[in-house]
Amino acid sequence: MKDDPTVPSAARFETRAIHIGQDYRSETGAVIPPIYMTSTYETGNPGGFDYTRSGSPNYRNLQNTLASLENAQHCTVFASGVSAITAIAFGLKAGDTVVSEQNIYGCTYRLFERVLRKFNVDIQYLDLADTANYTRIAEIKPALVWLESPTNPLLKILDIAAISEVAHSVGSTVVMDNTFASSLLQKPLDLGADLSLLSTTKYTNGHSDALGGAVCSNSAEWQEKMIFAQKALGLQPSPFDSWLTSRGVKTEAIRMERHSANALELATRLEGRADVKSVRYPFLPSNPQYELARKQMSGGSGMLLADFGHTQDEALAFIRRLRLFTQAESLGGIESLVCHPATMTHASIPKDIREAAGVTDGLVRFSVGIEHVEDLWADIEQALKA
Repeated sequence: MKDDPTVPSAARFETRAIHIGQDYRSETGAVIPPIYMTSTYETGNPGGFDYTRSGSPNYRNLQNTLASLENAQHCTVFASGVSAITAIAFGLKAGDTVVSEQNIYGCTYRLFERVLRKFNVDIQYLDLADTANYTRIAEIKPALVWLESPTNPLLKILDIAAISEVAHSVGSTVVMDNTFASSLLQKPLDLGADLSLLSTTKYTNGHSDALGGAVCSNSAEWQEKMIFAQKALGLQPSPFDSWLTSRGVKTEAIRMERHSANALELATRLEGRADVKSVRYPFLPSNPQYELARKQMSGGSGMLLADFGHTQDEALAFIRRLRLFTQAESLGGIESLVCHPATMTHASIPKDIREAAGVTDGLVRFSVGIEHVEDLWADIEQALKA
């Protein structure tokens, strides 16, 4: 992370999000750095740029911002969240083992099962919310321990500090996908993780108009691996998407506050309805992992999971009746979205494995936006009554 002498070292998240990563404004005095839409650079320029696949002022600005917000020394940005996952996986070798939380993003599972296994990398899935499984990490001695917290889509909360301590005792590297929590609400590196992964497409950018990913760390060795993967595999983002994400991250704090407030209110109201089977939200007091969530996170984020006791067809019919919640993949934008994990985000996971992990046909995942909460509640009510 590049130090900025104009920003006080004690500056808070909101201030750093706006003022860190504002370089390359040249002689114009532009308050916002421009988009550098060039594929190549004249040799010998002061910034050391040569070819956009190997670096861009827009990448560097975003990397400096995200490193600061994640309390990291290093950050590398990528073309998407899956590109960031791929970059980390590229650091593995044949014969390595990955221990993964059993409830993970469907595309991560697909990469593990359909790509890594072809290269003789073994993946073992454990319920890492169960502390009894910590001993398995010590026994397996994996190259990587792969975590999500909250998990996708079940919103399980994993004890990052405790798992990291066990993993480090046997020389394992801990990867924490911080996408659902966001850089504002959770600091994986402070909790003991070695790598913090973000799909910047989601809460970092927050406007559903640019793909991106990032890996943050305090390890010079891993930073070298990330830069090499970015160049060698062609995983770099476009300058335009980097610029859009740099713009979006400036409002992350105020967006996350509204996402969290809206989601908690909807979770509380849904839990109070007799026709709702179950509700999962990290900051809902009835959540059995509530105390751990409050310890690790400063807010509950905007993801909400509900089971209305529906069959798959009934769940999809309910989703189609919603008006303000658009049925769509992804999450973390200003607008509210709704998803049926079993047929959408986790459709690539075999049904028996998916259901064993808890992703059943009746689950509905809400990405709660920043609209007025009363309008969102009225939409859910009308869809349930219909």
